[in-house]
Amino acid sequence: MATLAFAVPLALEDRLADQCRRYGHAIVARCDSADELAVVLADRRAQAAVVAASARYLTARLLAEADSAGVRLIALAESEAERRHAAALGLYEVLPAESDWAEVEQVLTGHAVEVQPAPVTRSPGRGTVLAVWGPAGAPGRTSIAIALAAEIAAAGYAVALADVDTYSGTIAPALGLLDESPGFAAACRLAGADALTGQELDRIAQHYRSRHGGFRVLTGIGRPDRWPELSASRVAAVLTALRDWVDYVVVDTGFSLEHDEEVSSDLFAPRRNAATVSALREADHVIAVGAADPVGLSRFLRAHVDLLETVSTHRVSVVMNRVRSSAIGLDPAGQVAQTLYRFGGISAPALIPYDRAAFDAALLGGVTLTDVAGKSAARIAVRALVTSRILPRPASKKPRRSLRKVGNPARVTG
Repeated sequence: MATLAFAVPLALEDRLADQCRRYGHAIVARCDSADELAVVLADRRAQAAVVAASARYLTARLLAEADSAGVRLIALAESEAERRHAAALGLYEVLPAESDWAEVEQVLTGHAVEVQPAPVTRSPGRGTVLAVWGPAGAPGRTSIAIALAAEIAAAGYAVALADVDTYSGTIAPALGLLDESPGFAAACRLAGADALTGQELDRIAQHYRSRHGGFRVLTGIGRPDRWPELSASRVAAVLTALRDWVDYVVVDTGFSLEHDEEVSSDLFAPRRNAATVSALREADHVIAVGAADPVGLSRFLRAHVDLLETVSTHRVSVVMNRVRSSAIGLDPAGQVAQTLYRFGGISAPALIPYDRAAFDAALLGGVTLTDVAGKSAARIAVRALVTSRILPRPASKKPRRSLRKVGNPARVTG
């Protein structure tokens, strides 16, 4: 049994209160605002709290008080705007407002739960393509691509994760998905026949479901000998179709940018690296991933030159993965940043701390870092990358902060 506090609209509270008691929990407080609930949490009267995901019931102050008191917050969102409000504050344990207590209970007890999020409304305009690339040596392209897709989806956007690696596609096993019928290869065949539609994408894509925000997955080829199916023209056509299907397309590419294969007597023969090159050229934003160790830095700096011959500099964000003092020495972040600037002219890279336990847990469970290790330093760094360099900054964010500051004194004195 747990002691719970509620800060939700009256109709929602009435529906959930009786269900809550049937599970043996005690309700110790029913609050009308986030400020009122913050006082309750500070007095340590509740072990967990259920709140509405609106600005009235969920604020930065409330989150700070909950963290300080060790109280778990679970938010209920009635709209996509409320889900995004919670995500902007850093709360990702969000369920649809129509959820019954059984779903809340699963989150409360920490048991695995698959909740299909409320349908995401497509933002008007053309979808954005993000290509995740990195040199040979497994710097963590796939791990970063999955983490990016999860964070963008958690922010409330419709996301598709596509595996375009013609050497070793690994998104399907990393997420525990079946890969007998590669989704991206199927999309390429349909694009070649001019038959790729939104309905077909719905059919061939697999779903990764999460209470934080699910996304669609087009799995990669299971056998390397199938790479001729991913021609440059087909890859470009598929990415064009995906732009009209979702808000963001995250593409996990191969490592090789070599053009030596074009020295061929058959000018129309397929090129194995063409899928990667095509994805990079079609992308609006390229995430270049390197490993933050002496060997990984050397590989990245050499390959980075080839990358800039393929795409323009302003479209590239550099991400150094697995930053740790055991491989770099004292002040690993500073040394990595200094090395990149000195030898590659690269400034302001995004640095992802080495959190092997968190990534191993995600791989073991076939889930994302967002789902298995929400407070991981690596996950926090990826979220910062997404919010600062990928997602648009909402124009309404500053006014909402101002309104809370103005409104709080009135609620306290009233």
